Amino acid sequence: MTKNKPRIQPHEDYGFFSEDSPTRKVWGYATTPLIGIQRAVVIEELDPHLLAAVHNTGDNYARLPTRYARTVQYFATVAFGDSRTITKMADVLVKIHSKAIGVEPVSGNHYDANDPDSQLWILITGWHSVLKAYELYGPGKLTEAEENQYWAECAIAAELQTCDPAAVPRSRDEVRAYFEAWRPKVAASEAAQQMMDHLLDGANHVLVDATGFVRVMRPIMNWSLRKGTIASMPHYQRQLGGIEQSPVTDLLIRPYLWSLFTVVDRVGPVKRYVVRQVAPGLLSVVEPHWQGIDPLNPEVLTPAEARERDGFTTPSEAHLGLRARHAQRVFGDKQAPSDEGLVESQSALGRLA
Repeated sequence: MTKNKPRIQPHEDYGFFSEDSPTRKVWGYATTPLIGIQRAVVIEELDPHLLAAVHNTGDNYARLPTRYARTVQYFATVAFGDSRTITKMADVLVKIHSKAIGVEPVSGNHYDANDPDSQLWILITGWHSVLKAYELYGPGKLTEAEENQYWAECAIAAELQTCDPAAVPRSRDEVRAYFEAWRPKVAASEAAQQMMDHLLDGANHVLVDATGFVRVMRPIMNWSLRKGTIASMPHYQRQLGGIEQSPVTDLLIRPYLWSLFTVVDRVGPVKRYVVRQVAPGLLSVVEPHWQGIDPLNPEVLTPAEARERDGFTTPSEAHLGLRARHAQRVFGDKQAPSDEGLVESQSALGRLA
């Protein structure tokens, strides 16, 4: 170890997934922070209620680098962090979402970011997108047994949100059926199409302050990740989003990105450099896994065991008081919701700006 290289601190325990779990195998690959998460946040905007919650804050336009880094860090912590850190982060996140309430402008109905259906949509879209990127631009498909275990582990992650773990699909066919069932509910307004286009140019916005080599390469990175993300999306989602791309581009982008991600994932310094640009706080979470550093207590817990140990309630209960205060401010007093959940989040997910 060199004098200037920081010592990697071991985690307290394995968290909720074993070291050799399919979740860690997939989420630890280089495709995850660069294209898997980008695909997820683009497709998520097809939920009108989620779009309203995100659009009304303006954060995806005003501070996308921070928002993206915090999103990547949360998902990575669920996969690789220790149980105490994950449980605290989940409690904070549900409080952040409690302020995202209001009126969806198309239907006129109230929306709530902690609504179980919306939370399940976010969860499944995220886990499916990361797996899809791994399959297309990484090592390829998991075995059937691995894939079924992957979705069983997704149901464990569901315990950290307000959705019902029993509603999580458990196989490729069930995942396909889940998205088919959602097709009548997805929609793309002008605001949604604008947001999807903005997020597809994620590299340009997330790396807006980059210097040196990254600044020079940013347009190429943006083009590559944009084309690769679109190529992984079903055609009906592209049509809703007003997104066009030729079949030839779909065909050619796959071997190009497969080669690129193979190099990035295998060359440790390159992978760490790229991750540091996208989400600086991610390295301390994932490095113990990459380096094979055992936790202080080599045990895997359940979310329920961790909550009981640390005195947390379930996510579906944790935000109720805060949501009621936000609802009074928004629907009763006609004011903006308070930022108390966001302020609290900075200790777990980093500064807001």
